[in-house]
Amino acid sequence: MLALRGSILYKRSNMPLSYAQLERFYERLVTKARDGGIPCAITSGMACVAFGVAQTTKDCDLLCAPAAASKLLDLLSRTSLMGRLPAYRGDLSAPLDERWFRGGWTSHFVWNAAGIDAYLDVFGVAPRGSSPWQTELEGFYACRHTVAEMKRTNRERDWPYVTALGAQMIEAGDARGWLHIFDEDLLVALTQAARPPASLINQRPVLGLAVKGDLRLRSALHAEVQLWHELDRARIRVYLGAARPYASAVSKARLAPGAALEVQHRTRLQCAQEHLPSNPLEDYGVGRLINDARTALKRLVNPAALAWLPDVRDHFKLTQA
Repeated sequence: MLALRGSILYKRSNMPLSYAQLERFYERLVTKARDGGIPCAITSGMACVAFGVAQTTKDCDLLCAPAAASKLLDLLSRTSLMGRLPAYRGDLSAPLDERWFRGGWTSHFVWNAAGIDAYLDVFGVAPRGSSPWQTELEGFYACRHTVAEMKRTNRERDWPYVTALGAQMIEAGDARGWLHIFDEDLLVALTQAARPPASLINQRPVLGLAVKGDLRLRSALHAEVQLWHELDRARIRVYLGAARPYASAVSKARLAPGAALEVQHRTRLQCAQEHLPSNPLEDYGVGRLINDARTALKRLVNPAALAWLPDVRDHFKLTQA
């Protein structure tokens, strides 16, 4: 890797990059960003690989403080991978701008390098995060607690990572790990060896069932996972609905192939100012979103299990940034 005018540059090669090379590329991007006063951290799949609970991933998810969005955009515009500069990816990608970042939008980028497409998704707010991610980092990465919260998606494949991260946290003496154990057998085994703090039992009622050996634990755990599935689906619906006019405007803009990132950004910014609400979740209402999810849940689980669901409001405040 070479440094050039403050940018990050990989030499052109006919060979595709390995995962280890991509990992180093993104870690050096984080180093360069932090050196430039940009608070940021890698999260999600690449963090799971770094923490030893996943083997590989196809892209990099990056958390960035919303106030530093413009600085990050400038850095990205100068960051080359195998001779290629990045571009915005997809019509739905929001502009990398503080106003939309504070409202929970994500910006998507791609380096179309020889032999590989390198993807970067940038978040201003950690989806489902209950606390400020900037206050607790693990090297290049967001902490396990933040990563585990972000992984509570509607995708079944994400949930083993949540539990694995929670188990690591408990082993390391971080009691918050109890909030992330969703495997019934492991939860029972852990509660037989140690009791979760009372404050966490109050926060997550299924822990009380596990401590007591209550046979209702399985259905309660299933309901809790399904609640997060429905919350994620409801959140996606809100943002997709709000993004449709904007995506249509971006599509109609028809930028010339290979346009500089700054040009792409100006076009998206203009489209966003006219068509993209900055905070659709606030407009829709967090309480309404949660009610939507619980209503959908009633058709999927034993109604009695609803009594053991946690209060999830702190995960949707959009104030962590």
